[in-house]
Amino acid sequence: MVVSLRAELVQTRAELVRAQAQIAQLQARLGSHSGNSDRPPSSDGLAKPAPKPRSLRGKTGRKPGGQPGHPGETLQQVATPHHRRVHRPRQCADCGRDLARRPVTDVVARQCFDLPPVSVEVTEHVLQERECVCGHRTRADAPEGIDTPVQYGPRITAIVIYLYAGQFLSKSRTAQALAELFGTPISGGTVAAMTARAAAGLDGFAELVRHKLTGSEVVGFDETGLRVAGKLHWVHCARTDRYTLIGCHPKRGKAGIDDLGVLTGFAGVAVHDAWAPYDSYTAPQHQLCCAHLLRELQAVTDTTGQPWAAKAAKAILAMQKLVTDAITAGHDHLEDTALKRHICRYREAAVAGINHTNARTSTLMKSHNALAFRLLERQRDYLRFTHDWRVPPDNNGSERDIRMIKLRQKVSGCLRTLVGAQQFCVIRSYLSTTAKHGVHALEALVMLTQGTPWIPEAT
Repeated sequence: MVVSLRAELVQTRAELVRAQAQIAQLQARLGSHSGNSDRPPSSDGLAKPAPKPRSLRGKTGRKPGGQPGHPGETLQQVATPHHRRVHRPRQCADCGRDLARRPVTDVVARQCFDLPPVSVEVTEHVLQERECVCGHRTRADAPEGIDTPVQYGPRITAIVIYLYAGQFLSKSRTAQALAELFGTPISGGTVAAMTARAAAGLDGFAELVRHKLTGSEVVGFDETGLRVAGKLHWVHCARTDRYTLIGCHPKRGKAGIDDLGVLTGFAGVAVHDAWAPYDSYTAPQHQLCCAHLLRELQAVTDTTGQPWAAKAAKAILAMQKLVTDAITAGHDHLEDTALKRHICRYREAAVAGINHTNARTSTLMKSHNALAFRLLERQRDYLRFTHDWRVPPDNNGSERDIRMIKLRQKVSGCLRTLVGAQQFCVIRSYLSTTAKHGVHALEALVMLTQGTPWIPEAT
């Protein structure tokens, strides 16, 4: 009887341990939000998670809003307005006398910025045919780009693509917007045809940007999910501060990365999160994203309260500040003593994390243990930014470039075909790259629809 009870007690204790581990894992999942995981801010919903997400950047000491020296974009009066209307007072506001012949003592100018009534202009091209004395008839050639009896011009086409790929309206809403703004009826099918023609004109652009990125010293890489034809596809991004290349592929892993065609021939520094497929490319060096790491460490603090995670995060933020301050001061290297002190704290925190997490107890502890081991094993890749100042400590630039794809899905839903998704991505690559070179989006699209897209210098 006693033996039976002891066996039952052992079994009960084992079940309790498993239940506690499962509860901890579910609590960690419930407590996951954009501040301590890879989840996007949109997944937080309308209600802010409790506790309220804290900034991982720490206090800067600066007041909110625009900083001194920021140019701002306040509406200012212009020296030469298009129209000037003079308003004269007719009679005195005090005694009522006529003021028609009285001298002007002061003026106050008030300017109103507005658009004139917009309407579509139709230009007819009449191609004359004339008969020679020899009897042969010759017809005049149509201007370049005038190919059909009735067609839309490059500026209307550029506006359509801007609304669709630049402002993320659906095809039907783009057609509706054009009809209501300019009185021009257009169908969703026409929007699709315009988009396809524009994307086809960017083959040379995409290849040149791919070549530019492959030859760059530092490139950021990222990927995100996109619903295409009712299934999950993956958008892959490679970018620098000058170029952006975005592609869509059914696979997230190496097949999708290879299809983008940048990392396969890249030999610089690849900035990315610690996702395993990126590490399968051995030619480039790696800078792992510290922003992702800080969120992972914040999740450990939120779920377990263990101090090692906060200590590691504090050391990383301190090293980032060291680099920022040194660059601002015009230095070309960090002070060895300060850097070594923070690296020592970083390593001490990682060792403490390994000692305080048992990979055998639960799935949650296993992930925390793996994180602590990764801090040590990938120290060189996490801290590369401390000695190679070409390299940013995070991959936030890639996340910003790829965020527009998620915004498009949020505004207008999934794309219906993979071809359509790829066309959308190449146009987004074009708009992002031209913006980085100071070219206005509508101006760049007009150039594209005229058959002469903006192209970066080949050198």
